[in-house]
Amino acid sequence: MNRLKKRLALSCLAASLLSSLTLVGASNAVAADVTLRMHQFLPAQANVPKLILDVWADDIEEASGGRIEIQRFPSMQLGGKPPELIDQAIDGVADIVWTVVGYTPGRYPRTEVFELPFMMTDGEAVSRAYWSLFEKEMKDTEFANLKVLGTWVHGPGVLHSAKPISSVDDMKGVKMRGGSRMVNKLLESLGATPIGMPVPAVPEALSKGVITATTIPWEVTTSLKVSELVENHTEFGNHALYTLTFVLAMNKARYEALPEDLQQVIDENSGMEFSAFAGRTQQEADAPARELAVQRGNTINVLDDEEAARWEEKAAPVIEEWVADMNDQGIDGQALLDEARALIEEYTEAE
Repeated sequence: MNRLKKRLALSCLAASLLSSLTLVGASNAVAADVTLRMHQFLPAQANVPKLILDVWADDIEEASGGRIEIQRFPSMQLGGKPPELIDQAIDGVADIVWTVVGYTPGRYPRTEVFELPFMMTDGEAVSRAYWSLFEKEMKDTEFANLKVLGTWVHGPGVLHSAKPISSVDDMKGVKMRGGSRMVNKLLESLGATPIGMPVPAVPEALSKGVITATTIPWEVTTSLKVSELVENHTEFGNHALYTLTFVLAMNKARYEALPEDLQQVIDENSGMEFSAFAGRTQQEADAPARELAVQRGNTINVLDDEEAARWEEKAAPVIEEWVADMNDQGIDGQALLDEARALIEEYTEAE
């Protein structure tokens, strides 16, 4: 009986050791050579992190054979506020950040060309144009201290308001959130009172009456529950009032410290095609979010071409002012505008 107990004890010990060795081996097999921290301002379940950033990060991890791990930190979990994200990437507080470029007003002036009134046509086409212009005009200028991985825009901008907005006259005095310097200038030109704030602040601002309307694309209304806070939405038919520019950027020194083969993994999963995927995916997420507003019985005002033309006419001075502002900064504003329009037309027609 004692021998049986000893044999059982030895068997248990052997099994335990084997299990431990197996776990150690498995742990070693999946241990990453490089861990990168990705920081952004939206909740993890929002469309951009769920449909774009997580997909990108998963692709990087898989393509690296597990040698790169990308830890995801949503909702500013590493601290700070959304306007600080760019500096967090530059300073190495985070290795990678995704942010709205306009959260740092005037710092990346060339990106604003895509945020000008009635410039955008389609999320994918404009994102391709943005990447092309970034490589030519921005990579070695305002973004020289970052490794930029992707540049894209959201789908056609929409107005969401407590009271109906069916004409430009309805904009007068409306306290409306804008997401960037250019969008705020646009709102002001249309008669509204612009109030700048990062998008996570929108729900509380609406519920407390700090604002009575907001500019955001349909896709983000779901995670922010905007369609529950206001019941009116204004679209521009075949036109697009505005869009915002985004950037996925990495600390440059962190990227340059990677082995060449891991740099290649990141490069092959970033750039033009990733930017196009991101812009397309973000716009495709608009329709399901819009349908939720329809199901709630909310009112969606779709402006006809004649009314949209009135808005475009009132917004025209914003473009003229921006060109002059660029010229004052030593940038040929008209040339940049013409090039952006040509690229948007080229990529729109190619789709």
